[in-house]
Amino acid sequence: MLEILPKSLGTSPSGTSLIWMEPSWEISRCVLKRGMASSQFQQYCLIVYQEGRMVKPLGNRNMGLSKSVEERALSKKMEDDQKKRPAGPAPYFHKDCISNILIWLPLESLPSSRFVCKPWYNIINSRTFIDSHFRRSESVLIFLKSVSRGRSYPYSRPDPFAMTSMPEEQGNTFSVEVALLQSNLNTVPIFGPHVTGSSSKFFIQFMEFKEGKIKVGKYNVSCLGNIRATCNGLILLDNHVKKGLIVMNPVTRKLLTLPLGTLCNYHKESYGFALNHVTGDYKLVHLFRDEFEYVTCETLDLATRSWRAVNGPSFGLFNWFGHAPVSAIGALHWIPQLDNSDFIVSMEVENERFHCIPLPHRCTTHDRVMEMGGLLCFVTHEDLNIDIWNLKSVPEGIWTKQYSITKGSLIDMVPLFSLRISGDVIFRRKEDGSFHAYDFKSEVMREFEMDKERNLSSGSYLPHVNSLLSWTPSHHMSD
Repeated sequence: MLEILPKSLGTSPSGTSLIWMEPSWEISRCVLKRGMASSQFQQYCLIVYQEGRMVKPLGNRNMGLSKSVEERALSKKMEDDQKKRPAGPAPYFHKDCISNILIWLPLESLPSSRFVCKPWYNIINSRTFIDSHFRRSESVLIFLKSVSRGRSYPYSRPDPFAMTSMPEEQGNTFSVEVALLQSNLNTVPIFGPHVTGSSSKFFIQFMEFKEGKIKVGKYNVSCLGNIRATCNGLILLDNHVKKGLIVMNPVTRKLLTLPLGTLCNYHKESYGFALNHVTGDYKLVHLFRDEFEYVTCETLDLATRSWRAVNGPSFGLFNWFGHAPVSAIGALHWIPQLDNSDFIVSMEVENERFHCIPLPHRCTTHDRVMEMGGLLCFVTHEDLNIDIWNLKSVPEGIWTKQYSITKGSLIDMVPLFSLRISGDVIFRRKEDGSFHAYDFKSEVMREFEMDKERNLSSGSYLPHVNSLLSWTPSHHMSD
């Protein structure tokens, strides 16, 4: 049902986000400012009336009987006029008004909503809309859920995402590998077919943390490779069709194939994915151990799609690549030791320089670094508390203690990421796999409710933001 809300765009009592109108029945006031002609406004009011609710002036709720009679007479006249008048074009609404409505649609509806009409296509594809949508999108955790279990592929971890139950593939599932094969054959990617002969296939899914509950969302996208890194709604995948890499937006299903860098054992390499805020281009960083056990570095700009060698970190800094790097304050950051690390290794994205930054406290097994509020944060366990330190600049390397969590903290709570809108920090307990959030406003640690029948991944989770962003400077969506 369509409704008219007073004074501002918002959510009606029925939960429907609708159209902005001033609370006045004077057409000259509430319509001309919105760019709608008088005849169009009358047609729109008739549409609203026919949908089941009569449009009423909202400024005065104590109207007399005479006013109600006038309304009924006016609506009757509008109906009669509409019957006599041939069908005309739909009422005009300013594009800003439409944009403010569309931005409240569920994310999964936006790609298909582009094709409702040309104005909607232009709005949803515009950089302004995409950036606005990204700014109001909350963080999630992205992960892989296995369709079938079997041997792992060459550049994959040995079955880290094994599940006790296997989901059924849906008929409209988008297969990354099939799309790549069909694009190589100059055909249009379709939904449904799947690459046969593979013993490991995954669904790309994500977890939302809302109102004390965990909701698992689906993209209806399947792939054969692992997720190597994420950045601004884009993910870096293994490409098993051509033994390379893929950058993909799982929402828009837009793909970009990339060549593989130096071949290396999975456990002896690490991929970082970051945005160069100076140039606006995305960059991949590949750290790996060469045949002499030196840690070497190569980078790839998505604009050029070619790898080039750069000076790597100093010898002896890295003992392992177990934790994925974190992108924050214009750099990628690694914890280089399995346990008891006294420093982190950072690489500035723009100038590709490496730094060894001392930590304010020795990093243990359950400590992590994360992006939080635009800063790099070090979350560490100190006795019975969890302390959070932040770093504002890589060259300065000065840590400032920001918070100390004293309520509800446990020694086996591993910090995963920070919600970019609410600011809560999400933890997962090693003991039972439960998820918890610390609310800094109320200073309370809360456990999330989980569907006990739902089996989540036992492997890696990566912070992610569902967005419409692309890797091109214009941020346009794929056609």
